[in-house]
Amino acid sequence: MSDCGGYDDFASLAEFYDHLQYHQERPDVAFFVEVAREKGGPVLELGCGTGRVLIPTARAGLEIVGLDASSAMLGRCRESILREPDDVRSRVTLHHADMSDFALDGSFRLITTPFRSFQHLTTVERQRSCLDCVRRHLAPGGTFILDVFNPSLDALTSDDLGQEVEEEGSEFSMPDGRTIRRAFRVAATDRFNQVNRIELIYHVTHPDGTKERQVHAFPMRYLFRFEAEHLLARSGFELQSVLGGYDGSPYGSEYPGELILVARRSE
Repeated sequence: MSDCGGYDDFASLAEFYDHLQYHQERPDVAFFVEVAREKGGPVLELGCGTGRVLIPTARAGLEIVGLDASSAMLGRCRESILREPDDVRSRVTLHHADMSDFALDGSFRLITTPFRSFQHLTTVERQRSCLDCVRRHLAPGGTFILDVFNPSLDALTSDDLGQEVEEEGSEFSMPDGRTIRRAFRVAATDRFNQVNRIELIYHVTHPDGTKERQVHAFPMRYLFRFEAEHLLARSGFELQSVLGGYDGSPYGSEYPGELILVARRSE
């Protein structure tokens, strides 16, 4: 498996990604666009993928740099950007790089890791390396937003390991007539290292009725709230707030909610 969460090993993912209703309806886009408006550009988005957050940010008038380790996802992002007006395209720069090891010109007033991208870093060494890169690229007074899921103890201790669960509202159609349903399962767990082996399973029906099953498999490391806080402090960041939702609600408003940490560089 390549070192980008399996995104280049699963050939169809970049093609399917933007068609998923779940991705289209996530409230995080409005959150990140609003924060970018508040903080100002330039913005650096780590794990920008197909541009789900990046393109709306550029449409809002912000200069933004997107970085991703997956050439397939970046290719799809470039295709989408080409369909945008000239002024939007002019605000976007893309880089093919590992979020735990990058060096870019200039500094950024806002750096973000939307939609769990940080959790593809499955060791503390790579997490620290990423945060060191973030700190070096953050402008004085700039803001860093770490967006990870808040682990549900109920889910972590459930006995449904290996069971395939179809995601609600996951069915969609492709322009060529294929119909896809997506399911999910935790194939394996490593509780000592807090790493789950995730499988996203795509059940594809072709126009001629032929069916196939495609699997996007990848490891994902989960972090608990105070672990994440200590990790940021250890890496030279000062925590400003911890949010439990993209509506700005404080952490603990609902369970499990989200885990969104807003920090700045310690001077």
